This record gives sequence, structure tokens and C-alpha cells, in this order.
Amino acid sequence: MPLLKVFYEDWQLECCGTPFAVGDEVAWKLVAYGAAATRENAGYGAEAWVENHGGPDRPTAGRVHAVRLVHEEYRFHRPDPVPAAPGEGLVIRGTGRGLEPVPGTVTLEPADSCPRWFGEVDRGTVDGLGRVRRTCGALVTLDTPDTAHVLRP
Repeated sequence: MPLLKVFYEDWQLECCGTPFAVGDEVAWKLVAYGAAATRENAGYGAEAWVENHGGPDRPTAGRVHAVRLVHEEYRFHRPDPVPAAPGEGLVIRGTGRGLEPVPGTVTLEPADSCPRWFGEVDRGTVDGLGRVRRTCGALVTLDTPDTAHVLRP
């Protein structure tokens, strides 16, 4: 059977997905990468991505052949501390953060399964910007007999 590389984003799995392992049978709605269907992160070498919120009507069935967790480092502006009343410590202003990928920091970690929840590690401050290393999803090799409906010419 043909092997298809699929990117399963962290938020897609955490929101509406089911954890899986090498050898599991799965059926996912897949969207091909290409001119008409691009993603911000370019899929880390995948040919398609899992789309749990819309996408095609027909799922693609297959067996999970391999799983590699995708880790990437991001930089962001740390929120400014806000002075607190005496004895209350420090309050951090919750302004949100816009994460910007740091070029050259993507790594792929072989795994036997994909977790339900993904995490991040605070890497401190570099050049005045905060840094985190996030697990942003899984690059899955799917052994599937039918990809024609996903990978149209």
C-alpha cells in the first residue's frame, strides 16, 4: 500500500481528535497541501493535514505506520510585569502572546504513539524575547490503499 505523510496539528487533536499509536487503524478527513490548500507551517514535509473542522466529506482510512512528534522553538514578547500592592508579589499582565517560529529549530522525535495533549517548555529569554519549545503536532506516516481523493493532480 502507498505511504502518505500527514501532519496532525496539536490543536486539531486536542479539540476533536482521538490519540493513536503505531499499528492503529484510523479514518481521518485529509486535505492535501498545495497551491489551493496551504497551511501556515507548511506541514513539516507532509503531503496532507488532518482537518476535523470541515474539510472533505470522505475520510481516508489507513494504518498508522510511523509517528514523529514535531517540536519547534518560538519567540515572543514577554508581558510587562504590573506592580502589585505591597505584599502581593508580582502580577503579570495577561496580554496574550504572538508566537513567531525561530528558523532552524524544528526537530522530529520518533514515537510509538501520539498523546492527547501537547506541551511546551519555557526556554527563558534570548535577545530580549521570550522563547518556548512547543510540540506542535505529529507527522504521521499513514499506510493507506486510497489517496486519489486526497492527492488530486
